[in-house]
Amino acid sequence: MIDGLKIKDLKVIPDARGRLMEILRSDDEIFEKFGQVYITTTLPDIVKAWHYHKIQTDNFACVQGTIQVALFDARENSPTFGEINEFFIGVHNPKMFSVPPGVYHGWKCVGIEEAIIVNIPTEPYNYEKPDEYRLCWDDPSIPYDWTKRNG
Repeated sequence: MIDGLKIKDLKVIPDARGRLMEILRSDDEIFEKFGQVYITTTLPDIVKAWHYHKIQTDNFACVQGTIQVALFDARENSPTFGEINEFFIGVHNPKMFSVPPGVYHGWKCVGIEEAIIVNIPTEPYNYEKPDEYRLCWDDPSIPYDWTKRNG
């Protein structure tokens, strides 16, 4: 697994009224600090990738639908430099990812419905100087193929 990447299994607590799922608590081992909370959505078969941050850590969970999460360690001084990780998360496999600075990440909605992702970065978005560095979803410098693989 990519050095510094943390994954928290999320517990769904259902009852007769519905369900509850905690995503991130200030007393979690992986909690660093609070910047803001926002949601982003992704439509079926759409890829939202690649980007990384120099300052902030992204903490995100998919709360509706299913996404294919991919990460690429671009940090030259990392013991896992060049490593790719892939996961499938969502309503049937709830997890929260804590992605450290310098790690490219993105996802593809692989379900049949719009995916909703909650993101809790450690820094508020800086409109004047965004801490966001992007590559195209199919940039050849990242050796990852978003193509659906049937078994």
